[in-house]
Amino acid sequence: MYIYAALLLHSASKPIDVDNIKKILTAAEVAVDEARVKALTAALSEVKIDDVLKQASSAAFAPAAPAAPTAPSAAPSAEAKKTEEKKEEEALAGLGALFG
Repeated sequence: MYIYAALLLHSASKPIDVDNIKKILTAAEVAVDEARVKALTAALSEVKIDDVLKQASSAAFAPAAPAAPTAPSAAPSAEAKKTEEKKEEEALAGLGALFG
């Protein structure tokens, strides 16, 4: 609920601060945990939410690149798989700050 409150404030172009998050949680009849609210506002103070949302939407819905024609017996190497997994992890690393 805390992240949703922050996203709601962001979409309404309101400041994401302790008081505003408390107001939203109270209106939704959610018990407010002061420590979580303070931790969230501190974590989001340096995050550009627009950039994170753009990265998340482009990473989640990016179309797969067409595969180059290869010989039927050729299989992807283990190194290529590791590289691809690392790229995916890097793309999602920014979300850790938002949901962490």
